[in-house]
Amino acid sequence: MARLKVGIIFGGCSEEHPVSVKSAQEVARNLDIEKYEPFYIGITRSGAWKLCDHPDPNWENGSCRTVVLSPDRGAHGLLVLEQGRYGTIRLDVVLPVLHGKLGEDGAMQGLLELSGIPYAGCDVQSSALCMDKSLAYIVARSAGIATPMFWTVAADEKIDPDPLTYPVFVKPARSGSSFGVSKVSGKEELPSAVETARQYDSKVLIEEAVVGSEIGCALLGTDLDLVAGEVDRISLSHGFFRIHQEEEPESGSENSMAIVPADIPVESRLLVQETAKAVYRALGCRGLARVDMFLRDDGEVVLNEVNTLPGLTSYSRYPRMMAAAEVPLADVIDRLVSLALTGKSR
Repeated sequence: MARLKVGIIFGGCSEEHPVSVKSAQEVARNLDIEKYEPFYIGITRSGAWKLCDHPDPNWENGSCRTVVLSPDRGAHGLLVLEQGRYGTIRLDVVLPVLHGKLGEDGAMQGLLELSGIPYAGCDVQSSALCMDKSLAYIVARSAGIATPMFWTVAADEKIDPDPLTYPVFVKPARSGSSFGVSKVSGKEELPSAVETARQYDSKVLIEEAVVGSEIGCALLGTDLDLVAGEVDRISLSHGFFRIHQEEEPESGSENSMAIVPADIPVESRLLVQETAKAVYRALGCRGLARVDMFLRDDGEVVLNEVNTLPGLTSYSRYPRMMAAAEVPLADVIDRLVSLALTGKSR
């Protein structure tokens, strides 16, 4: 039986480029090559597309070929430049292993929709919606899901710091992995925090600080057939959780540790999973997502954010939560491919 031709797109132009490369490496380690013929498509920081042999740390310096994804549905795959001429590689399915802007926000999903190639994960609408935290909060609230109080600051807009109750968190509205996030303890810190966030996005979000445990839930599947991984809890020694900000994240964080399964009561665990599923369905997610929440001392669950293409590295939360629920990454990949090919992920 012929192997499925799978395009694995990684890298990208966002600040999360290095994380994406590591995610692709983990996918490569867990991909069943008896079922799949992989085509690794790396996007450089400058936006060049390269077909490479493997997503190793020095992939850009290897024997890569220039490649583009054809928007022509007749080609249904890649156009590869070789010796001044373009050849074609037909793809059966694409696994986007991209994080952040132009990968997780609907841009890549839109290109894949134009190409007509089935792809894993959320569609254009849900990807864009989840990427914008303020819009995700509005939709979640309309579904009866608790969110932090928040305010948005548009480009060049000034905000009066006096009415706010501190501490607050200031973050880019459309970014991930804690880049540009600041905890503001007093009004004198607010202007510089807003400027830090604006380095990553022109739209800035200011949120009340929610007192409670940081909790996550990994989800896989469709709204009617949804698998929840084990819940995790972020244990902090000080400061706040800043994922992917460490110099060597594989060796751990200097202020945080993810506890899987979360050391919380069973009833709280079930509530977190059901809330995560409600968020997933309200925002129209498909394929996979990691829903991050807060668990207050009174038992209320509050949405933090939704990651539609969560990290898949060796130290990432999503694969660890799924593995704790006895769903290894190889099975996650199989499920994502199956959903994409049957159309159930659209």
